[in-house]
Amino acid sequence: MKEYIEERAVDLANFIIENKATVRAAAKKFGISKSTVHKDVTERLVLVNHNLANDVRIILEENKAERHIRGGQATKCKYRQDDKKDE
Repeated sequence: MKEYIEERAVDLANFIIENKATVRAAAKKFGISKSTVHKDVTERLVLVNHNLANDVRIILEENKAERHIRGGQATKCKYRQDDKKDE
């Protein structure tokens, strides 16, 4: 694996852990696709730093478990905005 990919995987992992960030937030911050972030932190990172990969996996599982809640909150917020426009 190329060195810059290993560095990127570690940087992504540190960002996700420090900020409890989602894959989408990490992708936006680093200017890469969500697929690349996911592949870096789930497949490539294990080869570079197994302990860091485990820490990231915990955060990603938390985010996945909470995803439906965040989606509901976003929908609720969206319709509140629409109601205010109608007034």
